[in-house]
Amino acid sequence: MLGAECCANPPAMNSGFGNGSVEEIGGLKSYITGDRSSNRAILLASDAFGYEGVMLRKIADKISGLGYLVVVPDFFFGDCIYSTSPPEVRAKWLNNHSPEKGCENARKIIGELKSKGVCSVGAAGFCWGGMMVVKLAKYNDIKAAVILHPGRLTDNDVKEVKVPTAILGGELDQLCPQEEVKRYGKILSENQEVESFVKIFKGVGHGWASRYSEEDESAARSAEEAHTDMLNWLTKYVT
Repeated sequence: MLGAECCANPPAMNSGFGNGSVEEIGGLKSYITGDRSSNRAILLASDAFGYEGVMLRKIADKISGLGYLVVVPDFFFGDCIYSTSPPEVRAKWLNNHSPEKGCENARKIIGELKSKGVCSVGAAGFCWGGMMVVKLAKYNDIKAAVILHPGRLTDNDVKEVKVPTAILGGELDQLCPQEEVKRYGKILSENQEVESFVKIFKGVGHGWASRYSEEDESAARSAEEAHTDMLNWLTKYVT
């Protein structure tokens, strides 16, 4: 589910921001940044606010600095959610933009990337994006997955992941409480065929890794730590 907490601090929107450009791939408009000749790519999935967030694009550009081609798709076809949306609107929105449908579209994008010479793909997602990425991790389309302050995942989805998976949760997250994240970690640890990493960040709530003020030193420090963990996980497996 998507709670109001997810939508408490919407990012600035600026479709022209970032080092990359907006293009269509796999039938979806996407922000694409990084080395176009790279044979390694990262699919970065946004929260419910969509792919145009300035902070999200900064993160994408940071990942691209490691030699990856980074694709941030508009999984919602322009229909992102707003901070003023009431609960019933958010529920209807989620029905119209299910993580399952997002996973189908992600696989199309990955298929097109591979048809153009990309041989190794990883995926990372925030909130709704994490709900989508855990479903993508059940396929062999990607080499590794990182899920940051996710919406509620299902135990079955976590049980079925087939690729190395990291989950980064927040101690104060009310949308996906730390107890749930720890349970997901236990499920992952019982799967001897899949490498996993689970971490609870102290003193942070939902959205801390992608929705924070750079002027807040403590918040920025926690976000940077999460980004480092994400990058370390991706570079370990997406080679």
